[in-house]
Amino acid sequence: MSTDTRLSTLLAEYQELEQKLADPGIHTDQALARRTGRRFAELSPIAKTAGELEQARDDLTAARELAAEDPAFGGEADELEARIPQLEERLAELLAPRDPSDAKDVILEVKAGEGGEESALFAGDLLRMYLRYAERHGWVTEVLDSQESDLGGFKDVAVAIKTRGIPDGGNGVWSRLKWEGGVHRVQRVPATESQGRIHTSAAGVLVTPEVEEAGEVEVDPNDLRIDVFRSSGPGGQSVNTTDSAVRITHLPTGIVVSCQNERSQLQNKDRAMRMLRAKLVALAEEQAAAAAGDARRSQVRTVDRSERIRTYNFPQNRISDHRIGYTAYNLDLALGGDLDGVLDALAEADRKARLAGEEQLSRG
Repeated sequence: MSTDTRLSTLLAEYQELEQKLADPGIHTDQALARRTGRRFAELSPIAKTAGELEQARDDLTAARELAAEDPAFGGEADELEARIPQLEERLAELLAPRDPSDAKDVILEVKAGEGGEESALFAGDLLRMYLRYAERHGWVTEVLDSQESDLGGFKDVAVAIKTRGIPDGGNGVWSRLKWEGGVHRVQRVPATESQGRIHTSAAGVLVTPEVEEAGEVEVDPNDLRIDVFRSSGPGGQSVNTTDSAVRITHLPTGIVVSCQNERSQLQNKDRAMRMLRAKLVALAEEQAAAAAGDARRSQVRTVDRSERIRTYNFPQNRISDHRIGYTAYNLDLALGGDLDGVLDALAEADRKARLAGEEQLSRG
């Protein structure tokens, strides 16, 4: 499809969505209204830039005609001639294929790996980093499930992160946090180290777009094995008086999810199903990409120190992302939620790859 044809198609879709959103009846279905609003927000920058470009071209034609009669208009024509290539470049960037999940919310999981208690403590540091980053952006967070360690870290924790309302320009949580999937390595003197030696440990992060509706992926109840067990806290301490924790196994894929944070078995089941649906959609997309010959690697699911995407070096106050060669000496700020530096660098690398027609930057 040519660029002009793609632009015409998207502008027609934009106008159609605008008409739908003007109909009060659409708001009787909140899921449909939200989905329509998100797509409209995605297309709005394209429509706005295309309109500005068309207007600039018309103004340039008029300025040239006037300049032929009055040289005073020559300066305006020069300004428009300089602005039009900028608008064309911006429109080309907006028309480049984008990740269809960019507007979505996410489920982010952090899992302790090598390093025992130190790894669990680092997993807790990563969780707080993401929660603070979400707070900076005005996002809503909800801990779906967690297993604390004896010293206050996390063996495993899952959190849902959502935008408030419709994300600007269709850039939701996934558009920012999709880069975080993989193994994160820490180098520091652990709280458990008595002799002051620097240790290296790792924690794994998995980010999946959240499925907005159950209908987005069909799950056959016959494919599920649901086990109920007693929730436990650090050191195996019982935190519930009833067997309310739920573990769901999807038999065809072997995917296992569990939730034990709520006292209600029904609430734990609902949360576990949210995580399962997200994982099933992610798996289906990976399989489709592989079948299409897409060379993108999936997010690292093993927590091996050698398969790292990022290193957090405490003695040097350094954060390094190994995928793009990014290094900054502001680790303290990053752990406090100031992640935009590294995330902007990753997004820019992806933008250049898309504009060059290359495959999107691997997310793992």
